[in-house]
Amino acid sequence: MTFFNPVEPVLRCKQHELAFQDAEGCLHLQWRVGYITLLDSFYTRIDQVFVVWGLLTLVIFGTAQFLPLDWALQAMLWTGLSLVGAGAMVILSWFWVVVERVAWLLGAWVGLVVLGLAVTDLSIFYVWGDVLLHLGPLWLGLMGVGYLVTGTTLRSRALVLTAVVHGLSALVFFFFTDWQFLGAGLVQAGSLFLLSECQWDMRLPQQGETAFNNSP
Repeated sequence: MTFFNPVEPVLRCKQHELAFQDAEGCLHLQWRVGYITLLDSFYTRIDQVFVVWGLLTLVIFGTAQFLPLDWALQAMLWTGLSLVGAGAMVILSWFWVVVERVAWLLGAWVGLVVLGLAVTDLSIFYVWGDVLLHLGPLWLGLMGVGYLVTGTTLRSRALVLTAVVHGLSALVFFFFTDWQFLGAGLVQAGSLFLLSECQWDMRLPQQGETAFNNSP
């Protein structure tokens, strides 16, 4: 028995038959202009987490790259916004992680976000020059660790490959610092939006109601 399922595609179009934990809180969005369908897709709560963080990432890193806002002001704004995003992530994904028996993964992601915020804010307020020069690679590296741990836990090649992309991007933007914020934002947001629009591979889902009822 292989660790990853080689038969299941790494990414594929979303299937309409959802597991118990995926169907809970699922949103179906359909946008049409006349007879033209612009969007017809559904988003599980995990997909919704990806979309929320994708939008937040674009705002935070896009502002850091292009707008001349005071760094201290940005630190306060983005810390508050990131904590709101972390709270939304907990609320949206709690049911899913409990059913899948991986609630500790949610804690790990929150921990990575808090660690990144702490290092970022301290580097700004205490002027840690070397860290300030590489904030983009720092966040790419932290998110890469999160994807790697999640991918190996859920046995997902898509998430492991996403971790590799983040790690390689961190290495690139460590040396090309002029565009590190734009690059970090695009890599992170692009990965999140892609994962939200596709169905990615993972181990077999846990039995929904049984796992939920037996969870601690």
